Amino acid sequence: MHFHDDSLFPENQEKLVIQAAPYGPEWLPGDADDLPLTMDEHVQAAVDCYNAGATVLHIHVRELDGKGSKRMSMFNELLGRLREAVPDMVLQIGGSISFAPEGEGGDAKWLAYDTRHLLADLTPAPDQVTIAINTSQMNIVEIMNDDDLQGTSIAKPDYHRAYRDMVVEAGPEFYLEHLRRLHANGIQPHFQLAHMAQLETVERLIRAGVHTGPLILNYVAIGGGFAGRHPADLVEFIRRVPDGAVLTIESSMRAVAPMNAVAIALGQHVRVGNEDNLWRAKGERMSSVAQVEQMVKISQALGREIATGPDAKRIYQLGEYYADAEETLARLGMVPNRRPGQRGFMLRDVTA
Repeated sequence: MHFHDDSLFPENQEKLVIQAAPYGPEWLPGDADDLPLTMDEHVQAAVDCYNAGATVLHIHVRELDGKGSKRMSMFNELLGRLREAVPDMVLQIGGSISFAPEGEGGDAKWLAYDTRHLLADLTPAPDQVTIAINTSQMNIVEIMNDDDLQGTSIAKPDYHRAYRDMVVEAGPEFYLEHLRRLHANGIQPHFQLAHMAQLETVERLIRAGVHTGPLILNYVAIGGGFAGRHPADLVEFIRRVPDGAVLTIESSMRAVAPMNAVAIALGQHVRVGNEDNLWRAKGERMSSVAQVEQMVKISQALGREIATGPDAKRIYQLGEYYADAEETLARLGMVPNRRPGQRGFMLRDVTA
C-alpha cells in the first residue's frame, strides 16, 4: 500500500471495520466467561458484538458438550438465525470448522479437505469463508506464556502439546478446489495469511486468473509458523499488500490491543474476540464485547469513524467479481502481467 503525506489523517481513511471472533474454538467451557454453548448463546454473542460496534462476525459452532461442532447442520442452523438477528453483519465462517482435540490427549488438527469443501454448500450461504494458503505449522502457544494460559484447559500438558504441534494442511490441491467452489456459489474467500510468502502465492493466483475478485485478507500474527509480533514485519506486510485490498490485523492475547492500535492508526482494520485474546491486562480477564468496545474507543480517540454494517459490506465489496486477471489486477491497483517480449518493469496502462 502506498501512503501519501495525508494518509494518516482520519478523514482520509476508510471507516474502521471490526471483526469479532467470540466463539473461541480452542477453548473449553470455563476457559472464558463469555464462551457460548447453546444456540441461543451463540446468537446473543453476535448481537452483543454488533451492538458494541463489530460488523464482521467470525463463526465457529460449539456442541452442548462444549466441543467444537463439525456438523454442517449446526452451521446451517446458526447462519439462519444470524441472518434474522444481525442482518447487517458480514457473516464469515472459520475455514477450519473446528481444530480442537476430541479430548485430552487427542490431536489438534484441521479437518480433511473434503469436509472443509462442504462449507461452500452451507444454507443459507455465508458472506465469506476464511481460507488458508499453503501448508504451515500453526503452533498457537509458541508466543503465549503461563500468564496467557492461566486457568484454561490449554495450560494442561496434553492440550498444550496438541496446540503446539498443530499444522494447517492447505496445499494447492485444497485451495485451488476450495476457491473454485466458493466462487461458484457466490461466497467471498477471506484469505488468512501467515506471512509474506503466502501473500506472494495469492498474488500468483490473481495473476493466473484463479482468484478474480476483491482481495480481502487478514495478517495473522500469532507466531509458531505464522508471523510474530515485530512491528517492522507488520508494517512491511502492509506495504506489500495491494492498494485495493482490504487488510485486517489479527494477533493473540495481550498483543491484540497494541497491534490493533497500530493498524487503526495506519488505516487498516482489526479483529478481536475470545478466539484471540482473554485479557485486558495481566491477570484481568476481558470479554469479546469489551474488546470490541476498546477498539471503538481507540479509533474514536484518533478521530477515525467506525463502519456500520452497510459500510462493512461496501468496504468488503461483497458480491463483486471481475472478468479476468487483468481486470482484477487493475481493480486492486497492481501492475499488469508482463506481455510476451516486454522488457523492464511493468507500469499501469494509462492509454485507454
